[in-house]
Parts: sequence; C-alpha cells; structure tokens
Amino acid sequence: MATDVVTRPEARGSGKYDELLARCKGMAPVPTAVAHPCDEASLGAALDAARVGIITPILVGPADRIRAVARAAGLDVTAYEIVDAPHSHAAAARAVELVRLGRAELLMKGSLHTDELMAEVVRREGGLRTDRRVSHVFVMDVPTYHKPLLITDAAVNIAPTLEDKRDIVQNAIDFAQALGISRPKVAILSAVETVTTKIPSTIDAAALCKMADRGQIRGGILDGPLAFDNAISAEAARIKGIVSEVAGDPDILVVPDLEAGNMLAKNLTFLSRADAAGIVLGARVPIILTSRADNERARIASCGVAALYAAARRR
Repeated sequence: MATDVVTRPEARGSGKYDELLARCKGMAPVPTAVAHPCDEASLGAALDAARVGIITPILVGPADRIRAVARAAGLDVTAYEIVDAPHSHAAAARAVELVRLGRAELLMKGSLHTDELMAEVVRREGGLRTDRRVSHVFVMDVPTYHKPLLITDAAVNIAPTLEDKRDIVQNAIDFAQALGISRPKVAILSAVETVTTKIPSTIDAAALCKMADRGQIRGGILDGPLAFDNAISAEAARIKGIVSEVAGDPDILVVPDLEAGNMLAKNLTFLSRADAAGIVLGARVPIILTSRADNERARIASCGVAALYAAARRR
C-alpha cells in the first residue's frame, strides 16, 4: 500500500525574519568568503543574500566549475570576485585565509561537508579559533511562537561537557544581544524540571544556572532544568508549580546534546512549518551554514543574522 511522503513545506514562517532583516537595511553589504559554492543551492544562497544587499560574496572554489553552475542555473556571477581553488578542501582553506587577511568578515559554507569547512576553522595554525568553543545556533521562526526562537547546539557539539555548555550558552546570549534582545531569557532543557543524578543533563542545567549567578555566564536570565512544555508554556509551568521568569517566554533553548537539538529543530521545521536559519559562533567571524533543504527566506535570514552579529562585534 502506498504511503504519503512527508516533504518539507515551502510556505512557512510568520514574518519574524522580516523584523530581523529590517535591521540590516542601511548597513553596507558585508564581504563574505563563500567556500566552494559549486551547486545551484549554495551559489544561489550567496547570490540571494547579495541581491538584497546583505553580503558581498567572494566565491572561492574551482572557477570554471562555479561559472558552469551559474550558467546552468541562469545565475549571473560576473559582478563578483571568484578566487580559484582546485577542490573543496583547498577552497575551505583559502576562504579561511581570506578571513584571516581581513578581506572577509563572514565565512559561508558552500557545497562541501560542514566537517571539511570546520576542520579549517578550528585548525590551531592558520584557523579562526578563539578561546571560546565554537557552537551552532538555529534562529527559528515558529508560527505558533510569539518571537524568534534560538536553539543551541544542534549541529556542532555532539555530547558537550559542562564547560562546553557554558560557552554554548554564552555564545547564544552574545548573539541574541546582537539581534537586539538586551537580556535574553535562556531555558536549559532536560526531560524533567527537577534535578536528579539519574539524568545528568539536569545536573548540568542546575550548574549552568549557578554559574550565571556567580558571573561565569553573563548577560542572560537562565532557568533550568526545564522540560520542553514548561519552557515554552507558562501555563504548563504554572500547573506544575514552577515559578520562573523564563518559562513561557524563552529567547534561547539550550538542549542537552546534538541529537536532542537536531530532532527538536527538525520537528519544528517539518511538523510546525518553522523556518530555520543557521549560524556558527565562537570563531573569529560568524560562519553561515545553509542547507540544500533551506528555502530562500531561511538562506537570506542566515546571512542577515550573521551580518547583524558581525556589525555588533565591529562596534
């Protein structure tokens, strides 16, 4: 018997990205090294963001192949610099070098594996490391939620330690502030709202909240552990007797590990018709990660929030 295939819906979102992108108006396009944009999706993503004035792409990869992809897709790349690199590994290295030389303020993933690009980013010699652990944030436009929702980390850190989570939280707070949220509310998620040694993520959540009390995490209001329902719904928190500034109104959801975050983000995308823009933080510059499954709104939003963060860091 045939079954229906669940496909990603195209008509999604509720205008929350428009509010963020409006803040990009009046900003100069940000020079952006695009590593190996050798398929229509990745090249189109860069050109879409350039078309609306958010970035000025520097296309790094096999020049003949980039031009061939552009011709086949009906895309015009004549206005943009192409830096020739023979293959994806060389393109990643060259794109990182352009950032180090100050020629680019943003780094954008093209049609190469994320691991290949990130290996160049975190390289001890010649990379873009800082003293902060790199982490990924999804900026989600969920139609059933009242404001943009940040989810971290769903793409880079597989099983983060407590120290890793401290950086993950601080990265997300700094990023949220760059988006105009002066004191972000941070929900540290687990399966339950009580602290128990049987669920290690509840111990981490409690420790992160105490670290915020002691000034080891700055700029946000933290609460946790919170189960997802208590984090998102003030009514669910009230029924369970949870008194919290965060419950029902978080800006940031911090997940226990990559698997939980990835499932949560994709659940919201496919079942709740959410858009998901992605960015990597903690390196010397923001890193834009787009997916072939992203629609134009999400691609442009990924570039837009990265440009806002770069502008905030510049200040």
